Amino acid sequence: MDLYRGTFVYSKDRDTLAVHENSYIAVEEGIVVGIYPVLPEKFAGLPVTDFGDNIVIPAFSDLHVHAPQYPQRGLQMDKTLYEWLNDYTFPLEAKYADPEFARAVYDAFVADLILNGTLHAVIFGTIHREATGYLIRKLETLSLNAFVGKVNMDTASPEYLCESTEESLRETELFLEEHLGNHFAKPILTPRFAPTCTKELMTGLGKLGAKYGVGVQTHLVESLWEEAEARRCFPDVSCDTEIYEKAGLLDNGPVIGAHFIFPSENDLSILKKYGGYAVQCPDATVNVIAGIMRTSFLQDQGIRLAYGSDIAGGHRIGIFGQAAKSVQLSKLKAFYEPGGNEAISFARAFYIATKEGGSVFGNVGSLEPGYAFDALVIRPMADPFMEISPAEAVERFAYIGEPKDITARYLRGKKL
Repeated sequence: MDLYRGTFVYSKDRDTLAVHENSYIAVEEGIVVGIYPVLPEKFAGLPVTDFGDNIVIPAFSDLHVHAPQYPQRGLQMDKTLYEWLNDYTFPLEAKYADPEFARAVYDAFVADLILNGTLHAVIFGTIHREATGYLIRKLETLSLNAFVGKVNMDTASPEYLCESTEESLRETELFLEEHLGNHFAKPILTPRFAPTCTKELMTGLGKLGAKYGVGVQTHLVESLWEEAEARRCFPDVSCDTEIYEKAGLLDNGPVIGAHFIFPSENDLSILKKYGGYAVQCPDATVNVIAGIMRTSFLQDQGIRLAYGSDIAGGHRIGIFGQAAKSVQLSKLKAFYEPGGNEAISFARAFYIATKEGGSVFGNVGSLEPGYAFDALVIRPMADPFMEISPAEAVERFAYIGEPKDITARYLRGKKL
C-alpha cells in the first residue's frame, strides 16, 4: 500500500471539480483505493509521502498527435494547410524511411510527452512500418497507455509518400501481428484521411480491423475542403464518417475522429452510434484549420470529446494548454455564432482533458477509487501577495503553467 498526503483535484463530473484539501490518498498496486480527510487507523504506521502544499491532479490524455511531425512544431505556421502539408510536412515524413532519424525523433517526442504530463496518447506514425514499430515498442517498454498507427496512403499523395494498395495492406497486417500482444501501447488502424485512401484500401483495412479486433483513428470533417473532397472521392456516401462505416472500420475497437469541425447530422449520428471520440485540437484550429469545433453542442448531443495537441499543426505538446485554449475558442464561437454554441467552463475543459479523453484507455484520468494512479504533482501556482484556491491553481496551471511546474509524475503508482 502506498500513501500520499496533499491536495487532490479531479473531475467529479463534466461540470464539477472535486477538491480534497490536506487529505490522504491510498494506492494499491497502482490503483486508487480511496481519498480520506484523516488517515484511517488501518493504515497507521505505514510510510506517507507528503506533497506539502502542492496539488495532485490526473495525468492528461492526448488523442491526436503526429509523432513524426515533432521536429516541425512551431515552424511554417504562417502557411495554409495545403502549403504546410506539401511544402514541409510530407517531405519531413518521408525521412522516416531512415530508422536512425526515426529513433532520434521518437526518443525526444516521448520524453516531451512525459515532461508535459501526457501519459496516455493516440498517435499517428508514418507509412513506414519499421519506424512506427520503434515508436510503439518504446511506449510499450515505458508502460505508457497508447494507440499507435502505421499510416495508410495509396492515392492523392506525393509519390515519395504513397504506397500501393497491396503494400499498404500487407505492411499494416504485419504491423498488427507484431504488436497486437502488447499490454500498454497497442496498434490502431490509421488511414490518414479519406481523400488519400482508395475504396479498395478502406475496405481492406476494414477487413483487417475485423480480423484483428482493432479500432481506427483518422481525420474527420476537419475542413470544408476535406468534407467535400471525401464525398467526391466516395460518391456513394452521404458524409465523411459514412465512408468508414461502409468499410467496416467502426465496429472493431476505439474510433478516434480528429477535428470533427463541420459534421453533418449523419456524421453526428454515426459517430455517436459507435461511441467514437471527436478530438478538438485547439492550437491547430488557430494555426492551420479553418473553423472552431462546437464543443458544448457536441457534448450535449452525446458525442464523446477529447483534446489533441496535433503536433505539429499545433505548436505546444502539453494538453493542459489545449484545455485553456478550448475555453477561449468556445467563447469566440458563442460570441460570433450564438445559438447552440455555449461557452464551456474550465471545469468542463479539464474533464475533457483528463477523465473523458482518458476513458478510451479504461479507468484513467481520475483519482476516484478504481482508477489508475496516473497523476501529476503541480505547484500551488499562488502569488506571495494573494492566496488562490486549489481549483483556481489548476486553472492557472492550464493557462500559464510550464513543465517545470510539474514537480512529479506517477504512472500506475510508480514515480517516473
